[in-house]
Amino acid sequence: MSKIFSFGFWNTIAGVILRNRTVILVIIGAITIFLAMQWKNMRFSYTEANLLPDHHEINQEYQKFLDQFGEEGNVLLIATNDPTLFTREKFNAWNKLAEKLDSFPEVEYTIGIGELKKLQKFSNPPRFELVPLVKEDQVNQKQASNYKKELFDSLPFYEGLVYSKNTNTVQTAVYIKKDIVNSKRRKIFILDEIVPLIKNFEKEQNIEVHVSGMPYIRTLNSQSIIDEIGLFVGGALLVTSLIFFFFFRSFRATFISMFTVIIGVMWSFGFLGLMHYEITVLTAIIPPLIIVIGIPNCIFLINKYQQEIKNHGNKAKSLQRVITKVGNATLMTNVTTAAGFATFIITESTLLKEFGIVASVNILAIFVLSLLIIPIIYSYMPRPKEKHLKHLGKTWIEGFVDWIQRTVRHRRITIYICSILFLVASIIGIYQIKVSGSLLEDMPKDTGFFQDIQFFEKEFDGILPLEILINTKKKKGVLKLSTLKRMQRLEELLLDIPELSQPVSVVDLVKYSKQAYYNGNPKYYQLPTSQEQNFIFPYIKSLSNGNSNQLDAYVDSTGQYARMTVFMKDVGTEEMEKIEENLWPKIYKIFPKDRYEITMTGRALVFQKGTTYLVKNLVMSLALAIVLIAIFMAWMFRSFRMIIISLVPNLLPLLITAGMMGFLGIPIKPSTILVFSIAFGISVDDTIHFLAKYRQELKAHNWKIKKSVYPALRETTVSMFYTSIVLFFGFSVFMISSFGGTKALGGLVSATLLFAMLSNLLLLPSLLLSLERNIANKKTLKKPHLQILTDGEEMEEEEKEDKEN
Repeated sequence: MSKIFSFGFWNTIAGVILRNRTVILVIIGAITIFLAMQWKNMRFSYTEANLLPDHHEINQEYQKFLDQFGEEGNVLLIATNDPTLFTREKFNAWNKLAEKLDSFPEVEYTIGIGELKKLQKFSNPPRFELVPLVKEDQVNQKQASNYKKELFDSLPFYEGLVYSKNTNTVQTAVYIKKDIVNSKRRKIFILDEIVPLIKNFEKEQNIEVHVSGMPYIRTLNSQSIIDEIGLFVGGALLVTSLIFFFFFRSFRATFISMFTVIIGVMWSFGFLGLMHYEITVLTAIIPPLIIVIGIPNCIFLINKYQQEIKNHGNKAKSLQRVITKVGNATLMTNVTTAAGFATFIITESTLLKEFGIVASVNILAIFVLSLLIIPIIYSYMPRPKEKHLKHLGKTWIEGFVDWIQRTVRHRRITIYICSILFLVASIIGIYQIKVSGSLLEDMPKDTGFFQDIQFFEKEFDGILPLEILINTKKKKGVLKLSTLKRMQRLEELLLDIPELSQPVSVVDLVKYSKQAYYNGNPKYYQLPTSQEQNFIFPYIKSLSNGNSNQLDAYVDSTGQYARMTVFMKDVGTEEMEKIEENLWPKIYKIFPKDRYEITMTGRALVFQKGTTYLVKNLVMSLALAIVLIAIFMAWMFRSFRMIIISLVPNLLPLLITAGMMGFLGIPIKPSTILVFSIAFGISVDDTIHFLAKYRQELKAHNWKIKKSVYPALRETTVSMFYTSIVLFFGFSVFMISSFGGTKALGGLVSATLLFAMLSNLLLLPSLLLSLERNIANKKTLKKPHLQILTDGEEMEEEEKEDKEN
């Protein structure tokens, strides 16, 4: 297998590339056009990411609920606490707004003050009918005041649904048709119809209106993702191009590099479209990620080409050596980086699996593009002039290189002490890390829709629907008085939990029925007694007949299943787990397991459970990444000892970052857990470069350790510094995101890679020097599979090739 990466193989590759320049460019152009045509297939996610596999028990429970009652996240809420709402003009305007909303074909129905129905008893036949609360199209001031009094004093059924009694906040619930709630039509409807309508209403009536509900939150959140993709790509291109130009001081080299990574970005978008993957918060970072990872490839290739030109001035020979010498090492580093992302494929989460596939494939693709495009373009261009090579003699970085060497030579004990102190502090910090399954935590905090979320949480005690599905195991078991009383006890139990809102269920409808039976007297808003049920329940059955179908929202068609909806505040995973842990024993006491089956579900709860599941899977994927890269290092250096010495300086930065998360209060969540696999796959590249060069120096210096470490360190420090700076600022671009998770991802990866650079430059050579007798010897590094040749070795190989030919 080692022959695959031999000098002869790469020399052949170089010949093929340079002899078939035009054909290769045509092929790249054709693939680019083909993938650009796939952009039309790109889809943006219209729901929250489902982090659980389809066959998971939590997902199956949620699907069972949807089968019984349909989509639960189809309510859009519009509210105001304006004290002048019940003046004649504004009251009429508020009702007209609801009528306008109800007229849209995308809306199933609305529930607002103007659309409210009162239950009214009729005797012949015995029945309840819904009659309008507001009977007039236009009301006068006296009528508006009377309706306010009746709503707040006489209709407790609508408390928490239409009004908040404590703050006089009034809301209109807009139920969007379930067939469009998770489609592109929802986005168009909300952005093009709802948002302009609300803004126009606010301007005309001088009323501050708050909008929320899961369809609205999902739509504006996904729109923020779309808006940020261009921001990330543009920011990554700008930052990396500026840094690249600062290093090379060449417009030509900068342009060639930017052209290469732009092609890579086009391929990444095309691949998303080709695979028909949704663009989510995760997949949205892949295009800028390709830029950040692709630029170091360009740095290595162009820097080597210019060094060769400076050494001997032969352009053809320089281009061949670029492919031969840099291609092999760059392939290895890109493979390790891709491996870090590819480990996500083993998770059963569709979201992470797609992210892993697209990221790993495109990382390898940008390597191929760099290896092909840069030498080919330079082959058509004149030889670089002396001004293009000036950066090779820079002295400003020599000070940094000298400091690294001095520290390794004279302060190894200090390096070990600092490493141990960092390790101990990190372990302390790791114990303070919390897991967060918050659905809203990562959403942009400075946007209007997030401030509206906070408004609804304050006024109505929550915005995220939590559903409790009650299976009575008997047809028509829900409307038995004994079941209703148990449900009322459960409602009282939930009301005592401050993180949850007032529950809504068939119990409220039955209580309202009793109130209606007693001519609307609010003191009778309670469950009927066993004597009353005989003459009230026939009226209740009328609610499931005709066009009203009031029971359908709370009870399934068989009467066996009931739902109880409660809205919860944006609590984290750990807090919700505590609530559940305390709640379930009490629930089972109310609903014995042998007679009832109780399920707690809902989109927000599924997301929280998915976060816990995902963290466990990502820890496994990180462990797999470490094992894969360890095997890769063993294959390259054929030594278990070298695995240990290469992993230590790469694992320490991960632990330091984890400790920082604990001290800074950054929780473990889907976005931040990615940091470790990404950073580990990238940081190990520096180790490969250093150890490969170290092996060359060992051979050149007759296996003298000290004489080999320092030259290897001097030569690799510059390239490590350049690529680490590019990666640091490249990933820092993600910190401009308005999404908390993406911002944390960018900052944590940048910090980890900076720690990794210092660890590989200080700790790795120190370990080699301190353990030279046991690890870094001729036997250990006798014949590595990774063949990165020195100039002397290369000349010998070239002479062999000439003789054979």
